[in-house]
Amino acid sequence: MSQLPSKQQILDWIAANPTQTAKRDIAKAFSIKGAARIDLKRILKELEDEGHLEKRKKTYRDPDSLPPVSVLMVNEPDADGDLTARPLEWQGEGPEPLIRMITRAGEPALGAGDRILAKMARIGNENAYEARLIRKIGSNPLRILGVFRANSEGGRILPVDKGSDREWMVPMGATHGAQDGELVEGEQSGPKARMGLPRARIVARLGDPSAPRAVSLIAIHQHGIPDAFPDEVVAEADAQKPAGLSGREDLRELPLVTIDPSDARDHDDACFAEADDDPKNPGGHLLWVAIADVAHYVRSGSELDREAKKRGNSTYFPDRVVPMLPDRLSGDLCSLHEGVPRACIVVRMQIDAQGNKLAHTFYRGLMRSAASLHYGEVQDAIEGRTNDKTGPLMEDVIEPLYAAYYALREARKVRQPLDLDLPERRIELSEDGKVASVKFRDRLDAHRMIEEFMVLANVAAAETLVAKGQPLLFRVHEEPTPEKMESLRETAQASGYNLPKGQVLKTAHLNRLLNDAAGSEQAELINMSTLRAMMQAYYAPHNFGHFGLALRNYAHFTSPIRRYADLIVHRALIRAHSWGKDGLNEHDIEALDVTAGHISETERRSMTAERDTTDRYLAAYLADRVGSEFTGRISGVARFGAFVRLDETGADGLIPIRSLGREFFHHDREANTLMGSETGIMIRPGQRVTVKLAEATPVTGGIALELLTLEGAEVARGPSLDRGRGRRPGGKPKSSAGASKRKLVRAKVKKDKTARKLKRTR
Repeated sequence: MSQLPSKQQILDWIAANPTQTAKRDIAKAFSIKGAARIDLKRILKELEDEGHLEKRKKTYRDPDSLPPVSVLMVNEPDADGDLTARPLEWQGEGPEPLIRMITRAGEPALGAGDRILAKMARIGNENAYEARLIRKIGSNPLRILGVFRANSEGGRILPVDKGSDREWMVPMGATHGAQDGELVEGEQSGPKARMGLPRARIVARLGDPSAPRAVSLIAIHQHGIPDAFPDEVVAEADAQKPAGLSGREDLRELPLVTIDPSDARDHDDACFAEADDDPKNPGGHLLWVAIADVAHYVRSGSELDREAKKRGNSTYFPDRVVPMLPDRLSGDLCSLHEGVPRACIVVRMQIDAQGNKLAHTFYRGLMRSAASLHYGEVQDAIEGRTNDKTGPLMEDVIEPLYAAYYALREARKVRQPLDLDLPERRIELSEDGKVASVKFRDRLDAHRMIEEFMVLANVAAAETLVAKGQPLLFRVHEEPTPEKMESLRETAQASGYNLPKGQVLKTAHLNRLLNDAAGSEQAELINMSTLRAMMQAYYAPHNFGHFGLALRNYAHFTSPIRRYADLIVHRALIRAHSWGKDGLNEHDIEALDVTAGHISETERRSMTAERDTTDRYLAAYLADRVGSEFTGRISGVARFGAFVRLDETGADGLIPIRSLGREFFHHDREANTLMGSETGIMIRPGQRVTVKLAEATPVTGGIALELLTLEGAEVARGPSLDRGRGRRPGGKPKSSAGASKRKLVRAKVKKDKTARKLKRTR
């Protein structure tokens, strides 16, 4: 060979010949002799420094297994017609693993030479994998959600999107067995038509438009959440290559671990702790928090960047996620998978024995996660129930993490952030997309530990950027307004608790109220009322502090895979440390105000869509239990009825005023009560009730209830009055006793209002 091979040619040779990776094998393959071997050695050393190769004895190999999402090349079908594939980025020990493709009906046909992105699952302990297609690389067909209308030629798709009135034609062989009236997901097939209806093929049957499987898709379209990546964005993501070691700290030997929910879709943060051996910090800890270096792949002004900013954040539903970044990044290159080298930005924090942060330093590094763990198994491990994965990690990883957390917990007690106790619902779906159960998530110390680590890392990021005078986006949470605090104070007093006034409001005052109510019948009411009194957090380039966390400097740094604000903070750190050309630029800085407003809005949009989807799933879950009785608590009142939160599922339903009889109900907005004019019944938040499920509508998420008992007593309903004529249905005039009672009710309402006004003016 007349010249030295390129780095890519060497990598391609090693990938194709995993058993011949010694330097002499490589030299022989490229006919390199004499002094040219010195140059080959230099190239191999550069590849090693860049993280593409790892030298083991006299061979150049990478011992990593395949990540959960990999790029594959499809092989020719074998003698039995089964499809296999080979990994395009394999650098592991020994021969390439066997990869068998698992195909499903309705997926596009695969042929030899197709490059695909696939989800990987190892087969036992063998050097073999099963792969399921995510998509062909380079293909990104337009997706359509709509109702299928069958005809003799196949059918048509009528999109559910209000902004689209164009139908799609589905040929007979592309209906995927869809029935007339079903909600379906289709994708464009063939070139765009100049005339006539565009063609599509159905790729998923979602059944009844009101069925659970359709719920999240309806929310996506209803709220205008972008769920299909443009072709140029996908192409840019597919072209990305794993980051090397050049310009980074080598942290691959540091046993960082990820700890996430068992069903986590990505892993963007990892942590490690150890005892601090500095004699000036007795009993102290060193805490490392590593975050995926998304900024390396998503450069400012790129197609990926424009789409990520447009989306603002990922949106999570019980059955799917709408990611901020394409799956090549969110599920692969930017996800800190176990045993795979990944680019990261890491902060090393020194903590004293009381949990106070003494110092911190940021690095741009290359890490390799020692383990992907979930909260439940980590909690089990610290309580003495280890498994094969956590057992070997106890002494060096898990116990030091908890030791650091226990110190931070002491500091938290001093800082007194708002300590709300609001159970989080978890909707579990069956394989056919129906709600199998609704449970409340356990709040484990493992959850609290990771939360404390992430909060501290966020504080460190904000403090560093403030100290260096770098522009950034802060996470702002302003203190409640006086009006909201007065409403909370009245709710507390009505429940028998006290929230003093006339002092500078601190979270410690609210925590005292929450602690007083803890364990009582009024605990949920006080927690919900406190939450409603809070202002909504938002992003801003100006620092107004974070009231709820009781922190002066706070920014989001720990989730750049799913939040654009964190990506901005990463770029600001890169600029502040002069780590490269992919930091925050002048255009980004000029647009910070606009960006902050936009991503604050996309966050609210996602929260609304997620809440609407949960409501619809809960309504679907309860739809076949109409007529059943449930216990719950009044969670709010309005002029048209009372809201009830059901104990069993946490679902919110409405008791319409019309269901309480036809007496007039006076709504006192300030006292937050409803009072019946005939019966004198008083309905207020916090009261225990028994209700009957009258209606559950999955399409809207509406749940209608009928009130049976209030605080254990059967509800006395007012008479069914004919208000138009001032007579009862039988024709008799209203009694003077009834009129007298109504006067008493009105007098009481007026007296209560006057008392409140006098109280406020004192």
